[in-house]
Amino acid sequence: MRFNAKARLDASRTQDVGGGGGGTGGGFPIPIGKAGGGIGGLIVAVIIYLVVTNLGGGSAGGVLTGSAFSGNSVGLYGQDFDYSTCTSGEDANNSDECALVAVENSLTDYWKNQAQVADVFQPERAIHVFHGSVSTGGCGTATTDVGPFYCSGDQTIYLDTAFYDTIFKQLGGEATPFVRAYVIAHEYGHHIQDLLGTMSKVRTQQGKKSDSVRLELQADCYAGMWAHGAETTPDQDGNVLISDITSDDIQQGITAAKEVGDDYIQQRTGGSVNPDQWTHGSSAERQHWFTTGMQANDDISACDTFSAASLD
Repeated sequence: MRFNAKARLDASRTQDVGGGGGGTGGGFPIPIGKAGGGIGGLIVAVIIYLVVTNLGGGSAGGVLTGSAFSGNSVGLYGQDFDYSTCTSGEDANNSDECALVAVENSLTDYWKNQAQVADVFQPERAIHVFHGSVSTGGCGTATTDVGPFYCSGDQTIYLDTAFYDTIFKQLGGEATPFVRAYVIAHEYGHHIQDLLGTMSKVRTQQGKKSDSVRLELQADCYAGMWAHGAETTPDQDGNVLISDITSDDIQQGITAAKEVGDDYIQQRTGGSVNPDQWTHGSSAERQHWFTTGMQANDDISACDTFSAASLD
């Protein structure tokens, strides 16, 4: 994935908020009505498994109380980073942090131009990059256990620095530029669901046809819609921000979705496949709905997982 080197970036919504330490512990899960995803539903089940079994974690929900920001500023890999220095597509081609800004800009440009969303659209308030733990404006305090997530209470996407550099690598995944974009596109999909009132439909949070699974698969579908339209979406200056998404990029995203389906995770952790425990959908379902979004021709109704009789 490449960015138009001459395109101008708006970094005003992407912010470093430091962290409150790296420990895990007890607490209360983020209510599904207020937060979407854990890493966008791509990897949350694996994150929970790894934290509990390998990282000495506690609660699978990963939401604590009483944490405070340390005041440190960290980029995606733990180094200090000032996102306001990201001003051009060339910066995005040379920096993963600036690429995050560019992807956010592209997602905002794409969704504000969708007629079916136009009446309610507004950008997410911010993307907050954090380390260890973070206090949200409406979903309590979250730790790295949760992974990247969207909080409707403050309309903010939260991205922990440990995800790409540690947890994702432990899964054997490769955090390519497009895989990173896919994760953010999924979280932005939760923002679109929030604006459209879809999150209020969630009643059941576990099971093959649960509302939770339908919510996550719809966010995958919205990510697919963006991926298909990103190369033709103009920015605020009339320029196309993303100049190239290759077939290899798309395949990397599909592979990432496959490897973190609920059924794959259950098999990976040595258990039997039990659809009654699913919260995010199977590998086949994740692939199907991302591909459905790619083929939707900007028609958001194609992503209506809540009306679908079959999810795969």
